[in-house]
Amino acid sequence: MSEAFYTDKSRVRASFEKAARSYDAAAVLQREVSDRMEERLDYIKFQPQVILDAGTGTGYGAARLRARYPEARVVELDLAQAMLQASRERQQAGDGLLKKLFRREPWQVCADVERLPLADSSVDMIWSNLTIQWVNIPDSVFAEFRRVLKPEGMLMFSTLGPDTLFELREAFSHADAATHVNQFIDMHDLGDALMRVGFAEPVMDMEKIVMTYPGAREVMKDLKAIGAHNATAGRGRGLMGKQAWRKVEQAYEARRRDNALPATYEVVYGHAWKGKDERKGKTLADGRQVIEFHKPGSWPGGKPGHD
Repeated sequence: MSEAFYTDKSRVRASFEKAARSYDAAAVLQREVSDRMEERLDYIKFQPQVILDAGTGTGYGAARLRARYPEARVVELDLAQAMLQASRERQQAGDGLLKKLFRREPWQVCADVERLPLADSSVDMIWSNLTIQWVNIPDSVFAEFRRVLKPEGMLMFSTLGPDTLFELREAFSHADAATHVNQFIDMHDLGDALMRVGFAEPVMDMEKIVMTYPGAREVMKDLKAIGAHNATAGRGRGLMGKQAWRKVEQAYEARRRDNALPATYEVVYGHAWKGKDERKGKTLADGRQVIEFHKPGSWPGGKPGHD
């Protein structure tokens, strides 16, 4: 990925700090992807005792994980303190009197997923929903995930692929040469990165989710509400002028269908294990294609292939 598209971590943090209060109202995609990730757990027989929700946001996924694994300790981790506070407030507001008296305080950590303040081999499962797209080099975060996982622990994650918001990216290209939309890493490169850091035969798949909006301004408003600002190194440093913005809107309008503008998200899902484990799934119940990545020379039957 070009350095012009590298994300500025401090800007990412600041964006999510500001977006904590508006996040839940706009995070439709994030909840949908979280639910689809959770469906994959139905086919994996695994009972983790300690779960790390890496990039928890306002805690939607963490709450679902607590319900699914009531005996497990779920640790919420996020780069933005305001997101963790929003999650804590949600949990407190949802508790009845008896739950308030007897509930355990949520375990929360404000930290960067590339530098986890956790001990080696300390968690059974890492869950990360739409977080690692903010990391420039996936090897660093995958290495940290593997470090803190216990032997035979599981990583399950979702992220965004390179076709995400291609309509918006193309529309902005009519205005200037600056980067206005973040660029994301290809599924195959993510699979290779998992292999490089030592994860066992990761399983990857991808789908595209198309959301619709009345206009280009509404797309940008939603992105701002969830903290998904342009954080690239090659972004413009000033405000876009009215004439340039009109060019963007006109270019986007060419894609209008059924009185709505599309915004495509390429969602990549992956799971992998630390060490050898026969519990790895190889196919999805709904029949979608799965691509498996193998170390050279380790192909089943002596030659490459995929399910």
